[in-house]
Amino acid sequence: MRFGRNSEEGASVHLPWGKIVIGVLVAIVSFGAAIWALSWISPGPKEQRPALVEVPPLAPVARKSVIVTPAAIALSAIHSALETAAPRQLVGKRENPLPQLLSNAEIDWTVARSPLAVSGRPNALVVSTMLSGTFRATGQVSGDAGNLAGALGGLLGGRLGQGIQNLQGKTLDQRADIRGNVTLTASPSLLPAWRVEPNLTPQVALADASLPVLGTKLSVSNELKPLLDRAVNEQVTALQARLRDDPFLEVAARREWAKMCRSISLGAAAAGMPNLWLELRPTRAFAGQPHIDGTAVTLTIGVEAQTRIVPNETKPDCPFPAQLELVPQIEQGRVNIAVPIDIPFTEVNRLLEAQLKGKTFPEDKSSAFSATIRSLNLAASGDRLLLSLRVKANENKSWFGLGAEATVHVWGRPVLDRAHQTLRLNDIALDVESQAAFGLLGTAARAAVPYLEQALAENAVVDLVPLAANARKSIEAAIADFRKSADGVSVDAAVTDLRLVDIEFDAKTLRVSAEADGTVKVAVTKLADK
Repeated sequence: MRFGRNSEEGASVHLPWGKIVIGVLVAIVSFGAAIWALSWISPGPKEQRPALVEVPPLAPVARKSVIVTPAAIALSAIHSALETAAPRQLVGKRENPLPQLLSNAEIDWTVARSPLAVSGRPNALVVSTMLSGTFRATGQVSGDAGNLAGALGGLLGGRLGQGIQNLQGKTLDQRADIRGNVTLTASPSLLPAWRVEPNLTPQVALADASLPVLGTKLSVSNELKPLLDRAVNEQVTALQARLRDDPFLEVAARREWAKMCRSISLGAAAAGMPNLWLELRPTRAFAGQPHIDGTAVTLTIGVEAQTRIVPNETKPDCPFPAQLELVPQIEQGRVNIAVPIDIPFTEVNRLLEAQLKGKTFPEDKSSAFSATIRSLNLAASGDRLLLSLRVKANENKSWFGLGAEATVHVWGRPVLDRAHQTLRLNDIALDVESQAAFGLLGTAARAAVPYLEQALAENAVVDLVPLAANARKSIEAAIADFRKSADGVSVDAAVTDLRLVDIEFDAKTLRVSAEADGTVKVAVTKLADK
C-alpha cells in the first residue's frame, strides 16, 4: 500500500512541470502566430513613396562627329596616268627663214620624249622628260642665190660664192639632231567648287646645235625653241583646263557622302532590348591644301556629321555641300564618332536588381540586425534617383530571431565612373519618411540602416562595360563598310578606343553618351582611266 501511495505522490510531483512546459510552448506558438498574423493584417506604418520632383523629358539630341580622311595618291599612280596621257611625239613646221636662198623650202622638226620622271618636293610636283629628234630643211636652191653670190662673195669667199652659183636649181636636204629636256612643275591647290587647280609651269631647254644651209648656219635651238615652247604650252594649257574641269574630286566626295548618309544597325544595347540604329547625317565638308612629299600627293578632306541613336532605321536627308570649306591646317586621319545611347529605366532596374536582389547586409551577420533585399524599383526625381527597396530585417542575436518586411526609400545621385565604365549612386541617404518603415521591429531594426546605406554605396553599381563593348563592336562593323576597296584604292579604318563620357536622364530613360576614336587613311595606287 505504501508503494502505491508513493507512486501517486511521484505522479503528483511531475505533473506541474509538464504543464509549465506545455504552457510555454503554447505561448511561443501563440506569440509567433500573433506576430505572423499581425505582419499580414497590419504590416506597420503605411508605405508611401516620397513625392518625386518632375524631370523634363530628354530632348532629341544629335552629337557632332568628325571623320578626317587623308587620301595619299602615290607618285607612281600619277606617273602611270601622265605616261598614258602625255603625247610621245611632237611634230611641226617652220616658215622658210632663208627665202632668198631656198625656194619650195620645207623646214620641219620631229621631237620624241623619253619616259617621264615624276618626283615630289615640298609644295610642288615635278615631271620631267628628255627630248630627242631631228630638225630638217629641204628645198631648191633659188636663182636669187646666184645673184646674191657676188654680193656674198666678199663675205663668204669667192670659191664659196662660185659654189652657190653652181647649185642653182639643185635640191637641198639638210638635217641636224635635236637634244633637250622639258620640265613641268605643278603646285596644285584645291578650289571651293570641288575642283583642283593644277598650276602647271613648263620649261623647255634645248642643246645648242646648228644646221648649215648654203654656207649659212641656222641655230637649231634659236629656230626651234619658240616652236617647241608654243607646242608644249598648248599641250600644258589643254592639260591644265582638263584637270581644272575634271570633277573626279566631287564625284569621289559625293560617293562617300552618300555612303555616310544612312542609318547603321547597332543591334541591341543589352539582352531583351530592341535593336538600335546609328544615324549618320553629314553636314559639312572641309579640306586643307594638298601636301606633297617624295612618295605621294596627299589630299586631306574632313566631314562633320550629326550622329544619334534611333530605335528604327531612318533615311536622313543630307544635301551635298556646294562649296568645300578650305581651312589653313587640318589634322591627319582620324575618326571621332559621338553617339548618345538611350537605355530605358526598366533595363537599368533589371541590371541593378541582378546586383542587389537576395543579398543580405552585413554579409557576415556581425550586427544584431541584418537586412535582406527582396526587390527594388528605380525612379527619377530632379537630379537624383529614388531607389525603393523591399527589405526584410532580421534580429540575429536573440533566441527568437524575429523579422519583418518593409519598403524603404533611398536617395542617390547617379554619376559616371569613366575610368571603370560604371554607373554609381553617390550621396546615398535613407529617406526621412522611411525611418519608421521596418514595422514591428521598430527602433531596434533601424540599427540595420547604416549597413544598408553602406552596402548600397558599394553595390549599387551598373556595369556599363558590356554596353560599351557592344557599341564598339557595332561601330567597328559599321566602319568596315568604309574599308571596302576598289580597283587601285584601299581604305584602312579602325576603331582604337571607345569611352563613355556623360550621362543624363528623364523619368523613363537613362542616356549614356559614348565617343569612339579611330584612324582612317586612303591609299590610291591607280588613277581611273579617262
